[in-house]
Amino acid sequence: MKTLLILTLTIAALSKAAAAEYHDVYGIFVTDEGSAKIQIEDCGDETPCGYFVWLNPDIQPKVDVTNKFSGKEGKPLLGSLMLKGFSKKKNDWRGGKVFDSDNDKIYRARLKRLPDGSLQVKGCIGPICQTQVWPESPTP
Repeated sequence: MKTLLILTLTIAALSKAAAAEYHDVYGIFVTDEGSAKIQIEDCGDETPCGYFVWLNPDIQPKVDVTNKFSGKEGKPLLGSLMLKGFSKKKNDWRGGKVFDSDNDKIYRARLKRLPDGSLQVKGCIGPICQTQVWPESPTP
């Protein structure tokens, strides 16, 4: 009986630790095209916000022409908001929004840290979703 109790407590502790890892989405990540680096940090309310911290000058526009998402319309894209509005769920962050600067669209989004340290970003319009995996950046 004592062994069963210890086993049950160990499994509960491990599952809680695994859930905490899914929620650790903070850091700097390279978008799947390699066109930008996004720094994800606390918005100030214990939820993640992501900002453009590096742009490939050959690929990304340098000015945020129409992004009403960040409130920086007509300002430099560098430093502007890309991810916001997430709610913590059991195994990920959901209900957020992601701004795609390539096509000037905003999608519903989910975030989850994968065991290899990369970030799974899922963007959706209606029932159609696309998943990208962003590796963690070795340098800012």
